[in-house]
Amino acid sequence: MKTRKSITKRFKITKTGKIMRRPSGQDHHRAKKTGNQKRQSRKWVKVSKPEAKKIRKLLP
Repeated sequence: MKTRKSITKRFKITKTGKIMRRPSGQDHHRAKKTGNQKRQSRKWVKVSKPEAKKIRKLLP
């Protein structure tokens, strides 16, 4: 089974097996956000369990 390359670029898997993603809202309209919001959006976020199940199927 081939790996979905778009999934490998958007998500990363930790050593413990959690799937992480980048938070949404980073492309535009950042001028109106506070510095704290911008810093928080740089961090990786854990994916919910139902979404993680779907992503795992696309990553062999």
